[in-house]
Amino acid sequence: MDKWIFENRLSPGDIVLLTAAVRDLHRTYPGRFITDVRTSCPDLWSNNPHLTPLDPSDPGVRTLSCQYPLIHRSNREPYHFIHGFISHMNQELGLAIRPTEFKGDVHLSEEEQARPSPVQQRLGDPTPYWLIAAGGKYDYTLKWWHRRRWQEVVDQLEGRVQFVQVGEPGHYHPPLRGVLDWRGKTSLRELILLVYHAEGILCPVTLLMHLAAAVPLPPGRSRLRGCVVVAGGREPAHWEQYPGHQFHQTIGQLDCCAAGGCWKSRTVALGDGSELDRPEALCVDVTPSGLARCMDLISSAEIAASVLRFCTASSSKIP
Repeated sequence: MDKWIFENRLSPGDIVLLTAAVRDLHRTYPGRFITDVRTSCPDLWSNNPHLTPLDPSDPGVRTLSCQYPLIHRSNREPYHFIHGFISHMNQELGLAIRPTEFKGDVHLSEEEQARPSPVQQRLGDPTPYWLIAAGGKYDYTLKWWHRRRWQEVVDQLEGRVQFVQVGEPGHYHPPLRGVLDWRGKTSLRELILLVYHAEGILCPVTLLMHLAAAVPLPPGRSRLRGCVVVAGGREPAHWEQYPGHQFHQTIGQLDCCAAGGCWKSRTVALGDGSELDRPEALCVDVTPSGLARCMDLISSAEIAASVLRFCTASSSKIP
């Protein structure tokens, strides 16, 4: 059996897609590989049945730095992010791995699944809720939507949807009114448990949308977990969107994203020495409010309507 350690130190959202590649490697070649990982997010691999501890100093163990160069063809070829790591593994290892599911591969233990939701533990009743991430990383400001618009969505759905605001410390996540504030209060594993029990997710293109698809559904639930994504024109929808997600994008509506995602990073140079400050990485159409034009085109009313459609379909309303 071939022994491989797969490495990647990118953001958690990327690692969710690597979990899919490892799963599909084993499904395509059952019994042929023993695998382990070295990534930035060990919590995404808890309870994963495809991992076996391997020693990198063992001469029989090989290591692959996993990448997804397929992203550079995403504007012209019909592939999803889930193909990215798989394509690279196939090329580097001479394989023909096939995607087997349209989602990442996150596992919960029986004990984790049996726990009441973190929100139920706090409130004392099983109130349905949606998670909301109203911000993003400072190095990718082009993905930001204005905090006032996130607040408008919350206000428009007051009494119909209970939002729980989450966000990683050190990123930009301005506080919202009328939500349960769990910003900076969860580990990645705790966030996964919040997703497990959530009726839906509202976010920009970020980790949460990948978790919305990858985290299994609770027993007895057949309807897909709702997810509404404020995406704009940075990334082509077919590269990011999962089944059932509402992906609000503006590809084809502006000159800067007329034929595909612009893949820019920032609306303004930050002076932090990053290559993301290069002119070719900066948005070319920024509104006076500081938003990328593609994000400015998306209204709070259309986002609220998308969330409400999910809630109406699943009868998920606050009593």
